[in-house]
Order: sequence, then structure tokens, then C-alpha cells
Amino acid sequence: MSSYNNIILEHFSESSRLLLLFGLKQVEAIGKIAETIVRIYQHGGKVIFCGNGGSAAEAEHLCAEFVGRFKLQRNSLPAIALTSNSAITTAIANDLDYSEVFARQIQGLAQPGDLLIALSTSGHSPNILRAVETAKAKKVLTAGWTGLGGNELEQMVDLALVVPSFDTPRIQEAHLVAGHIICSLVELTLYGETNV
Repeated sequence: MSSYNNIILEHFSESSRLLLLFGLKQVEAIGKIAETIVRIYQHGGKVIFCGNGGSAAEAEHLCAEFVGRFKLQRNSLPAIALTSNSAITTAIANDLDYSEVFARQIQGLAQPGDLLIALSTSGHSPNILRAVETAKAKKVLTAGWTGLGGNELEQMVDLALVVPSFDTPRIQEAHLVAGHIICSLVELTLYGETNV
């Protein structure tokens, strides 16, 4: 038996306990976000994602599930990850300030009727908070995905999804599970043989 086995199993156990707790606490919020995205798409809007580090990767991942597909063969759904154009991101960071890398893009790309999903495990990232502030000024709906202690982001947004943990890797795992559930609900509602 590998000396790593106990550590590996402990990680699985910890993650599964948190996911169940997260689901029980946030089932209504997850459903509300899915319903909101369905409504956004039904009215011709788009979903815009942003995040830093691992949350940036998750933003791009979830964006790909909408633009590409999740499980069903279907039309593409409009989604943008504000992290995916390195020329834009680095130009804004260099010419303005890193706190503006998402806000500046929202100024140019977002329209009323869109939804911004801002991912921040801490809930205090200046560029995420500026993105939400800018989106709200443009009458764009906002959702903030964070963890415990992310009160600043949680209080700013229209829809909050809070993982009951301070542990960054566990928060990111939970965000991805919630994201996949939301993608599934949206896809089934818009393109399933029977509506949810």
C-alpha cells in the first residue's frame, strides 16, 4: 500500500463531505442561477465569465461548455471568458491597471440583458469587484461565486453562490461541480426532449 493512500483518501473524503454540505446549503441558489441563464439565453443575452488563477481556468472551462456543448448535440450558446485574450488582458494591465482587466472589457462587451459570473474564492479580488461594479452600472445581472469570507463579493451581486469553506482548492472543486450542474440544467431546459 502506497504511503500516499491515506492522504489521497482523506482528500476524497473531505471533498465529498464539503460537496454534500454545499449542495444542501446552496441547492436553491444553484437552481436560481440556472433559471437566470435560461432566461438570459431565451431573450438573446450572453453569459460573461471572469476569475483569477484557478478561477480563470474554471471561467474558461464553463464558457466552453456553453459555446461548445455539455452533453447534448445542440446549437452554440453565447458565452465569453474575459481571461481568454492575452493581448487584451496584458494591454489593459499595462496601460491602465490590473484592477481594470475585466471592467474595461465589460465596458466594451456587456449589454443589459447579459449575466456576469464572477468567480473569486476569497471574494475580495479588486479586479473582480471592479468587474461587478462596472457590470451593475451597465444594468448587467451579476452572480458571484465565492467561499466563506467572500462577503464583499457576496453582498455586491444579484445572485451569490457561496461554498461553506475557506480552503481554496475545495472551493474551486465545488464551483466546478455547481457549474456542471448548471450547464446540465440549462442544456436540458433549452434543448432536452422534455423540459425540466
